[in-house]
Amino acid sequence: MTVIDLGAKSCVPCRMMAPILSELKVEYAGKADVVFIDVWENPDQSEAYGIRVIPTQIFYDKSGAEVYRHEGFMDKDSIRRMLDVLLKG
Repeated sequence: MTVIDLGAKSCVPCRMMAPILSELKVEYAGKADVVFIDVWENPDQSEAYGIRVIPTQIFYDKSGAEVYRHEGFMDKDSIRRMLDVLLKG
């Protein structure tokens, strides 16, 4: 399981998500990967992931298939619920 958050360190909603992602990275260590990609520092990633808005969260199942995409700020409980569904999956 993987969740990738695509945003930028200087974007306000992205900065609001940074501590949430840090906490989830620890909470799901060994169960799911929590990854942040700064699309302003890595502009090629915007196109590679088809990003229209930042932040965008993309969830992948065990096989690496995209199963859910969310645009905008996503709270910790919502991310946790999605990861838990994927882990049961």
